[in-house]
Amino acid sequence: MFRTALALILALAGPASATQEYILPTLFDVSGVAPDDVLNIRAEPNARAAIIGTLAPDATRIEVVEERRGWARVNTGEGTGWVSARYLSYRVDVWQPGQLPPAFRCLGTEPFWDARVDGGDLVLRSPENQGGDRRAVQAVLDTGVFRDPSRVVVAQDMTLFSHPQICSDGMSDRLFGLSAMLVLHGEQPSMLSGCCTIQP
Repeated sequence: MFRTALALILALAGPASATQEYILPTLFDVSGVAPDDVLNIRAEPNARAAIIGTLAPDATRIEVVEERRGWARVNTGEGTGWVSARYLSYRVDVWQPGQLPPAFRCLGTEPFWDARVDGGDLVLRSPENQGGDRRAVQAVLDTGVFRDPSRVVVAQDMTLFSHPQICSDGMSDRLFGLSAMLVLHGEQPSMLSGCCTIQP
């Protein structure tokens, strides 16, 4: 009787009850690399590709924006490259319900802008306003899906939407894992587009 009931519960639960480990983008720590070695960043996702950078054996909070066949895409300098995913361990403290990772910021071009949450305010900066336009954050919304990076930041006269999607800033060879739209309310509403990062 107990086995029958347990089988029924498991059958009803199905795959939907499985805990998903992570959704990209998220942060990882380097692990399993010898203290006197480095983790190579390669131009393509294969072990024979050119080395374009390295990560220290104790590097932490590395943003991964894409995975492909056991390789993880990371940004390095003004470009992007690939590291072996077997030497990365994901962090479980990145995407918390109703919160943003501490280094979360969004940026765009044409016109140039950047936005981040600072001290309870959503701060929008532009070349003309380096000090930034500060608006009180009213809410940070999420989808309710475990570790889903999608977020909406609702602030006075501004709403920032970000969702997982490979995104280019149009100025460098870097790629980002979050696409952004910033809606400016008021007498003449407007919308800015760009990308977001959580890399410290």
